[in-house]
This record gives sequence, C-alpha cells and structure tokens, in this order.
Amino acid sequence: MRIAMLQDRASVPSIFSEKALARLASFGEVVRNEGAPTDENVKKTIAGADIAITSWGNTTLHREILDCAPGLRLIVHAAGSIKPIVCDEVWERGIRVTGSPKPLGMGVAETALGFTISASKNYYNLNANLHANGPWHEGYDNIRELYDLTVGVIGGGWAGGHYLELMQNFGVETLLYDPYCSEEKAARLHTTLASFEEVLRRSDIISIHAPNIPETYHMFNAETLGWMKKDAVLINTARGAIVDEHALYEHMAAGNLKYACLDVFDPEPMEADNPLRTLPNVILTPHLAGLAQNGKLRIGMHAADEIEKFLSGRPMDCEATKEMLAKMA
Repeated sequence: MRIAMLQDRASVPSIFSEKALARLASFGEVVRNEGAPTDENVKKTIAGADIAITSWGNTTLHREILDCAPGLRLIVHAAGSIKPIVCDEVWERGIRVTGSPKPLGMGVAETALGFTISASKNYYNLNANLHANGPWHEGYDNIRELYDLTVGVIGGGWAGGHYLELMQNFGVETLLYDPYCSEEKAARLHTTLASFEEVLRRSDIISIHAPNIPETYHMFNAETLGWMKKDAVLINTARGAIVDEHALYEHMAAGNLKYACLDVFDPEPMEADNPLRTLPNVILTPHLAGLAQNGKLRIGMHAADEIEKFLSGRPMDCEATKEMLAKMA
C-alpha cells in the first residue's frame, strides 16, 4: 500500500499531527511531496500510489497526473471543496473520492453557535456601551436567552446538521430549509422541514449553511430579507454570495435586524470600502469559521479515519460522487 501526500510539504504539520501521520504509516508506505504542489512534483510523488491525499494548494488531478498512478484507488482531500481537485477522468477511472466536510462542518457550526449566543445575549452592543462609559445596564433589555426561540437553519449538510445537533442543548424549536433533505434525515436531526419563506418569517435566529451553487446565489436579497422579523439575527458562515450585500446594507442601515453576523463575503478579502464595515449592527470576522490554527488537525485525523474505513471495506463518512457535485459547496 502506497499513500502519496501531494500537498505542499510545509503545510503538512498544520493539518496532520504526529499521531495522524503515525496512523497513515500504519496503513502502508507514505511518500511526501518534497516541495510545492507543482505538476512536476505531484507527478513524482503520486507515481505508483494506491491512495492520494490532497489539500489546499493542490490543483486538479488531471489525466497526465493520474497516468502516473494507474493503480490509484482513492483520493482523500484534506481541505475544503473537492471541486478544484477532481475531473471527469477521476470518475471514469473508478477512483473513489472523499473529502473533509465533516471536520470542517464542526468548526463552522461551532462558530455559528458562538454568534448565536453572543448576538442573542447582545454582547456586541453591551461591550461597545461599556467601552464608551455608558450606563451599566444600557442594552440589557435586549438580552435573550436561547430559550423558547425559533432557530432557522438554511442547509442541512455537515455544518448545518452539526449546528442543529448543538441546538438540542438549548430550549429552542428548530426549522430547516433544505430541498435535498428527506423527512427521515430531518427527524434524525430533531428538526422540522419548512419552506424558505416560512423559516425566514418564523425564526428569531437564522444560520446559513447552504452551498454556493446557482440556486443559492443572493437567496437573501431585498425581498427575502424583508420576510425576517425586525429583531431577528442573521448568521452567515457559509459563502458570501448567498447574501446580496448591497441589499443587506440597506436593510441593516434601516435598523431592520438585531444583528447580522458575517464570516464570509463576496468577494474575499472584504473590500476596504464595503459599507457594511460602517454599521455597528453588522458583526464581521475574516472567514475564520471552519477550522483555524490547531483546529485544522481535525482534518488530518479525519483523513486517516476515512482511509481506515476504505481499507476495511466500510462506508466512508464523506465519500463524494460525480452526481453529488452539483449540490455541493
């Protein structure tokens, strides 16, 4: 068994702990890319491999690269979307593919939970008030516990699903909009499927976890934002293009939501003159959801988990097929 790690060698320690690397070595011979993930280096590293591991910085594993590993059986993408990595040739050769949406989704969901609690508790306004030497309880009447509220979730994939699981720790009702989600899966997530409009109209907090696909482009716009409660909280840790930022600015400038908490933007990095920067009721973070710093080590351990399942003939958690690409991030 030959496992080829194709990512930039310098990036390996940030994703694979020594424990994860030891697990990989227990499966077979591990060969690492000696430099940057150029085609030349990738071809050399993947030669004769049974399993290839890719990550951020890797480009498409095209025909010429795949020809160097005629026995390749599995690609494990230890990063975000698999779309930049795979091509039709991968599927035509019967190579199986798995990614990292499960560990990444955990980080995204936990970031969204942080926004959920802090916005409900009105941390941001209270913090600004105390820094400005304002009255001790200024804004205190705008605090809400996560109790007897309705939380709406847009997208029930790995991130949305984990967020829904986290919500089970609180006394809230949850609604899910996901046209690809079955009633059976919704029941496992202890949530209720609803239309997009119903979720927006009923929810006190809305957390976006949808993929960036044509169907979700600017699904939050001037009309749909108007369906939300004026004191609702909007959280976006998914993709910036899902929200029409111009419409959101107009909506927030008019004081129509309690907070909009944004971790993603369109484009990124966020433009210096983006007017959302000027609004105190818009909370901004620089795309830190997912996994950052030590959290990335979850990805390496997950990659080892997926390889172990593949080798033992068990279903992998995050296996992707060509048919799934159209509805994936």
